[in-house]
Amino acid sequence: MSFVRVCGLSELEEDTPKRVEIDSTPVSVVKTEGEVFAIYDICSHANVSLSEGEVEDCQIECWLHGSAFDLRTGKPSGLPATRPVPVYPVKIDGDDVLVSLSQES
Repeated sequence: MSFVRVCGLSELEEDTPKRVEIDSTPVSVVKTEGEVFAIYDICSHANVSLSEGEVEDCQIECWLHGSAFDLRTGKPSGLPATRPVPVYPVKIDGDDVLVSLSQES
């Protein structure tokens, strides 16, 4: 599994998504509840950036229609989204946040 540095841990604000790109793939990196998560940044219901939404209870909410996705699994918690979005493995190395585009199983 190949990990890429996407940002510094010190750059992340609690519950504030940060959009990054890895090989042209948009990813939202979120620090919440003492962990860092990486999730595909495009809502599966509408083609909008999830990193523009709110984070609460380990979920990121799409600002357009209100669907929320679990940061751990990518599964939507309610309509209108019905399809999950990919989540990606994260490693912390000192102040470096590393993400792999290989999806967790």
